[in-house]
Amino acid sequence: MARLMGLTGNEAIAYAVKQCNVDVVAAYPITPQTIMVEVISEYVHNGEINAEFICVESEHSAMSACVGASLTGARVFTATASQGLALMHEMLYIASGLRCPIVMGVANRALSAPINIHGDHSDMMGSRDCGWIQIYAENAQEAYDWIIQAFKIAEDPRVLLPVSVNIDGFILSHSMEGVSVLDDEDVLSFLPPRKPVITVDPDKPITVGALCLPDYYFEIKFQQIQALKEAYNVIREVNREYEKLTGRRYDFVDSYAMDDADAAIVCLGSTAGTAKAVARWLRSEGKKVGVVKPWVYRPFPEEELIKALGDVKALAVLDKACSFGAPFNALCSDIIATLYRYGKDIKVFNCLYGLGGRDITPNDLKAIFNDALEIAKTGIVKEYMKFIGVRE
Repeated sequence: MARLMGLTGNEAIAYAVKQCNVDVVAAYPITPQTIMVEVISEYVHNGEINAEFICVESEHSAMSACVGASLTGARVFTATASQGLALMHEMLYIASGLRCPIVMGVANRALSAPINIHGDHSDMMGSRDCGWIQIYAENAQEAYDWIIQAFKIAEDPRVLLPVSVNIDGFILSHSMEGVSVLDDEDVLSFLPPRKPVITVDPDKPITVGALCLPDYYFEIKFQQIQALKEAYNVIREVNREYEKLTGRRYDFVDSYAMDDADAAIVCLGSTAGTAKAVARWLRSEGKKVGVVKPWVYRPFPEEELIKALGDVKALAVLDKACSFGAPFNALCSDIIATLYRYGKDIKVFNCLYGLGGRDITPNDLKAIFNDALEIAKTGIVKEYMKFIGVRE
C-alpha cells in the first residue's frame, strides 16, 4: 500500500534511504544537501534504522569511509553538493575503480568562484567521466523512486558500480511536494539485504587497491567500461520490476509530445517540468513541439535518445553547466556525437542557462521553442550557442 507524504526533495531521498535499510552513512553537511543527511541522522538516532552514521571532517573523508564500508559488504549511502563533490573528486574514481556499489544523493549546486549556493549542474558535470552511473530527477517523486532503484542497480553482480541521484539545488531539495511512498515491507521485498560478491575479510585476506602498472591498468578500466554497458540491461530490468510494484514507469529517457514534433527541447532535471508545461501551451496554439528528458545520463542512452527524437527537425539542447572553451557544453556535445553516429540530420543549437541558480522562465522556454520551430522550417541555424537570461 502506498501513501502520500509531503516531502522536500532532500527529505524524499532521506526517507527512501531509510526504507532501503542502509548499513553505513558517512557524510559531511553542505548547502543545499545538509537536510538530506540531517534527516538520516535523526532516523539513526531515533532507532528507525539500524545504521552506523559516521561524522567525518570533510567530503573527501566521507567518500573514503564509504569505500571502506562498501568493501566490507555493507550497503552504503552518502550525499553532497558543489564544493563537497569537488573535494570528493579523487575518491569518486576510487569508488568506481574498486567496484563499490555506493549510492549518493547530490543536491546540484554551482561551483565557486565566486561563492554561490544555488543550483546548477556544474558539480556533477565536472565529474561526469568518473565511472559512476548518473541519474537526474525532475521532481521529489522521481528522486524517491530512483534512490530505491539505484541500490538495486548498483549492487547487481553484473554492475557493481556507484550511482549518483541528482536533484536541482533548492528548486527540488527545499521544495515540498506530495510524494507517494511505499510501505517498508514492499521496499524490502523489492530490495532485499545486500549479498556482496567479494568482501574484505581478515580471515580471507585479499588485495585491494594495489599498484597497477601498464601491464594491467588498461584491462581493469576496460572492465569498468563493460560494467557500464552491462548496466544498460540491469537498469531496464530494475525499471520494469519497479513499475510492477508501483505502477510508475521509468526508463533511460522520458519524452513528452514527441510523436509528431517538428522541434523539441532536451534538458535534464527540474527544467523538464516547466518545458513540458510550455510545450502544452504551444501545442494549444497548434505548434508541434515536444520535450525529451534523459533520466540516465551515464551510461549515455544513445539508442533511447534516437528513438525518442523520432522525426524531429530541430533541437534545442539546454545545458545548466558550462564546458569552458569547448564548442558545445556537456549534454549538447553528447547529443551531437550521438546524432553523428546514427547518421541523423537534425539541426541542433545549444542553450546555456541557469548558472548560479538563475531562473529560466516560461517565456524564455517559449522563445527557445519558437527559435527551434523557425530552424525546423528554414533548415538554417544562425546561432549555435545561445546564452539564456545573461546580461551582456
